[in-house]
Amino acid sequence: MPNLADVIENFIKAMFQEGKTILEIQRNELASKFRCAPSQINYVLTTRFTVERGYIVESRRGGGGYIRIKKLKIRDDEFLREIIDIVGDSITSSKAVGLVQFMLEEGIISKREAELFNAVINRKNLDIPLPERDRLRARLLKAMVAALLGHEEEKGEEDYEMR
Repeated sequence: MPNLADVIENFIKAMFQEGKTILEIQRNELASKFRCAPSQINYVLTTRFTVERGYIVESRRGGGGYIRIKKLKIRDDEFLREIIDIVGDSITSSKAVGLVQFMLEEGIISKREAELFNAVINRKNLDIPLPERDRLRARLLKAMVAALLGHEEEKGEEDYEMR
């Protein structure tokens, strides 16, 4: 049985599947719909709708306040280059896993590739102390994304030659 955070996340994602790229919702209305505290909505937004997962969340507090969620548009090559910038010099395990999950959901990588990414960035496989572990994870993640970029560019060249 899914927990409340999963239910709220799935509800919001379903709204995006209707073809919208920007949602404006009232935090209190959403909390009433799910019979929870507004802080539960905040929790879902801050943990499940992050830049690493392909969303930008803006909020305005007050009586007429709202939450605006923007889903980032992605072109594979541009997005992969942006990932390298997003990762930076260091990335936590949870942010890296979120980024991999987002790439999978958007069809940027296959399920098998996601499993490989997750195996490489898993803290159990990076048995070194922090903060060096987060720096190593970032270097590995960027190397894998760069390999995907190289593969896509090579694939495009091969397709061209076959014509």
